Amino acid sequence: MPGATPIGTRAPVVNHGPRTGNTVALTFDADMTDGMLASLRAGRVTSYANLRVLDLLEREQVPATFFLTGKWVQRYPDVTRRIAGNPRFELANHTYGHAAFTKDCYDLPSQPVGELRADVAKTFEVIKPYGGRQTRYFRFPGLCHDAAALDALAPLGVTVVDGDVVSGDPFAKAWKPLVRAVLDHVRPGSVVIMHVTEANAAMTDEALPHILAGLRERGLSPAPLSEVLAGS
Repeated sequence: MPGATPIGTRAPVVNHGPRTGNTVALTFDADMTDGMLASLRAGRVTSYANLRVLDLLEREQVPATFFLTGKWVQRYPDVTRRIAGNPRFELANHTYGHAAFTKDCYDLPSQPVGELRADVAKTFEVIKPYGGRQTRYFRFPGLCHDAAALDALAPLGVTVVDGDVVSGDPFAKAWKPLVRAVLDHVRPGSVVIMHVTEANAAMTDEALPHILAGLRERGLSPAPLSEVLAGS
C-alpha cells in the first residue's frame, strides 16, 4: 500500500518527491473538530465540505489526495464515497478529530501524544470501508510533530507527509494570494497543501482554476501523491 513503512521504525517524514519530471501532488485536508461540529449543529456554518472543489477536479480529471479526519468522514459519508469512488483520488489519514499532538500548535485542541497511535489507527478503520485508493500516508494537524510523536506512530507503519507548498487557504479572504502562494513556490515533485473545508477555507474553489492554469503554463501536471513520491 502506498506510504507503508516497516512496523516498529520511526515514521519517516517527507515534504516532496524527486525534483525530476513534471508532476506535483495536490493534497486537500478535510479537517473536523468538535468545535466545527458544534458550529454545524448550531447553524453558524453551512458546510465543511467544498463540493465545488470536487466538481472542478472531477470535471478536469485532475488527480488529488485527500487527508481525511475520521470525524469529517463520519459527518460526510456520501462525500467520502464520492472521493473513494474516483480512481484519480487517493485517501489518506489526518487524525480522528484534528487535535494537535505537540504543544502550542496554533489554536488547535490538543491530545496527549500517548493517544496518538490509537487515534490514527481508529481513523484508518473509519476510512477503510470506503475502499478506493487507500494509503498509509498521514498528515499531522498544523504539521506539528516532534520525535515523540513520530515514535508513537512506529507501530502503524505510516509515512508522514508534510508538504513544501502551503497555500494558506484557511480563513483566507481573497483568492489571489492563494494562487501566488502556490505558483511562486511550486516545483517538480512539490506537495501542495490545500483544504476542502468550505466554511473555513472559502476561497479554495475560486483559487483552484487559476492554480491549475498556472501549473499548465509551467509544464507541471498534478498526479496522485503516491506517484509524485515514488523514488523519494
